[in-house]
Amino acid sequence: MSDIKRIRNFSIIAHIDHGKSTIADRIIHKCGGLTDREMKQQVLDSMDIERERGITIKAQTVKLNYKSKDGQSYKLNIIDTPGHVDFGYEVSRSLSACEGSLLIVDSTQGVEAQTLANVYQALEINHEVIPVLNKIDLPASDIEKTKKEIEDVVGIETTNAIPCSGKTGEGIEDILEAIINKLPPPKGISKDKLKCLLVDSWYDSYLGVVILVRVINGKLKKGMKIKLMSNNQDYLLEKVGVFTPKPTDIDELNSGEIGFIITGIKSLSETKVGDTICDANDPINDPLPGFKPSKPVVFCGLFPVDSSEYQKLKDGLAKLKLNDASFSYEPESSSALGLGFRCGFLGLLHLEIITERLEREFDVSLITTTPGVIYKVHTTTNKILDLQNPTNMPDPSQIEKIEEPWIKSTIITPDEYLGSIIKICQDKRGVQTNLSYTGSRAVLSYDLPLNEVVFDFNDRLKSVSSGYASFDYEISGYREGDLVKLGILVNSEPVDALAMIIHKDFAQKTGRQVCEKLKDLIPRHNFMIPVQAAIGGKIVARESIKGFKKDVLTKIHGGGATDRKRKLLDKQKKGKARSKQFGKVEIPQEAFIGVLKINKDA
Repeated sequence: MSDIKRIRNFSIIAHIDHGKSTIADRIIHKCGGLTDREMKQQVLDSMDIERERGITIKAQTVKLNYKSKDGQSYKLNIIDTPGHVDFGYEVSRSLSACEGSLLIVDSTQGVEAQTLANVYQALEINHEVIPVLNKIDLPASDIEKTKKEIEDVVGIETTNAIPCSGKTGEGIEDILEAIINKLPPPKGISKDKLKCLLVDSWYDSYLGVVILVRVINGKLKKGMKIKLMSNNQDYLLEKVGVFTPKPTDIDELNSGEIGFIITGIKSLSETKVGDTICDANDPINDPLPGFKPSKPVVFCGLFPVDSSEYQKLKDGLAKLKLNDASFSYEPESSSALGLGFRCGFLGLLHLEIITERLEREFDVSLITTTPGVIYKVHTTTNKILDLQNPTNMPDPSQIEKIEEPWIKSTIITPDEYLGSIIKICQDKRGVQTNLSYTGSRAVLSYDLPLNEVVFDFNDRLKSVSSGYASFDYEISGYREGDLVKLGILVNSEPVDALAMIIHKDFAQKTGRQVCEKLKDLIPRHNFMIPVQAAIGGKIVARESIKGFKKDVLTKIHGGGATDRKRKLLDKQKKGKARSKQFGKVEIPQEAFIGVLKINKDA
């Protein structure tokens, strides 16, 4: 039986691209987790997208054995966490299973926005944090300046900060020694009743549902009967194992350890993240507090370009849902785009990753509608409706007020770009709450409405700051807003797919832009087509698409021609009025995609 005092559970936190996964690779290699032949870059990033984009999406775990300089052997459990704000839920889960964290900061770039967010999460749950300064092999590295930034911005002592290089492997041994000497061992009693935290679960096509657990008290043995406390169901333990990083079967997991179990569960919905696992024969009364469930904040419609691929899209979403419980989807139909799904995501990167995986892994060509957020509509009958889709908005006379979600954002930027960034935040209806400086960099805090951020905020921020500004946010709550539904009418027929909820101040301008765009993209018909933007019953913008005109007068010559011409023209006029009345306007898909681009470019 392993001594609990020789176990160290830690996570690695950092901003994107500061070298988390690379340092994890180096630690694995140093501890002999993989041979030289098995090593590849970003061992823990298993998905192609993760490897291409250089980001971590799913938190991964590894158990390693390390012989310290004091001659003792220790068990190290690493949990590599995502750095991006959209996967903050993954981060919170990972941190809860550990006692300490390595804070990795790129010594060429200094502290970034998401460094702050993740560190604060770690400090909230009383983690011991070890600062590590990565990329010291680069000429632009400035260790002293980075140390000062960490002290000023994050507020952590850096006298014992460890300089290292994930690329060359310098300083890796110092990190391992610091983990042993500075991080506390887990607390837990192996002789107590079994108490386990369910950290994560995913679906494996051969084994069924694999559950990642952290044993708090007691021990997990193969063949024992366990109970999931959220659904009160009993299961038989078929397999117990650890990742080294390869999955390796073992007989038992003791208190303080992290590993995986297989119980023959086939449905992921049974395994709620943050659930408590106990012994079915000797259950406990008080479950662990668990985690806050992740709530989707950004919604958009996904439709197949070719309607015959609907089933393919449905199967793809179901499979992705198996391994990512943080997104939701429900069927939706649109008169313009056909059958599709309304999906909810944690943020824009999450949306991007899911759509990219659908296109790659399941070979589905997609149309993505404009991303939107959940509004709370207070009606005159004292009801509160959660509104995702603008088409479901009640009549304006029944609405008392509409509330929209707001975010607290932190932007860290070099000083010279500050003016441009403040202007963007003001254009997006932002309210400045704080501005401080650390050296030549400004730390800017803004309250912003989420629906203004979901289109293009990050892109614009990166372009005005030459890519140097970093952005992080958290949902702060709902506030009342002066919001209206902007409807688009083509030939006096409302087009549901183009309706949007927008702030009253921007409605007219956006309506005009959409009408102009549709005028260019909808092909001409035999009759004139009016394209209008309306708020309630009031038209705020209009464009006309001229109809084709056949020359009906060419064959008329000679006497009495004027009367005959007038008769023919009147007849043509009546025909056009009739075709306008009964004619259907075909709106091509390019028109929908074009309007979506407006929102992104605006």
